Amino acid sequence: MVDSGCLYVILLETMEKEKKLVLGFTSGVFDLFHVGHLNILKRAKSLCDRLIVGVTIDELVSYKNVQAVIPFEERIEIVQSIKHVDLAVPQDNLDKLTMWKKLKFDVMFIGDDWYDTERFKKFEADLQAVGVKIIYLPYTQKVSTSNIKERIKE
Repeated sequence: MVDSGCLYVILLETMEKEKKLVLGFTSGVFDLFHVGHLNILKRAKSLCDRLIVGVTIDELVSYKNVQAVIPFEERIEIVQSIKHVDLAVPQDNLDKLTMWKKLKFDVMFIGDDWYDTERFKKFEADLQAVGVKIIYLPYTQKVSTSNIKERIKE
């Protein structure tokens, strides 16, 4: 298991020395990791210099009224192992401004299935106020953890 607290402090200090690098952030549950997850991470990394990924802790997954199949410790290890990810950190709060206060990212990436939703309109306003841009990336059609779970049930 990666000591993400220590690692992201080191990453931020390194970036301060390098200056002008674009720090990107995205987050998710990343349960039953699939090509849709990979597509988001690959596209996000192509648009920034360093990519930090928040992986939702088990206790917080319940906001979707589900339980993760894969435990948090394994999900964060999988995400950290993806070559497009510079650092995976626990996401213990759904408020993106709270994550920005910890990480000071320049841009946030999210699937375009969240575009124009009430929840992200608020996040977008909050983050724009501190100079963060939200980039909506194409959602991979017909691929989702919910789809995979449904196919398994069938």
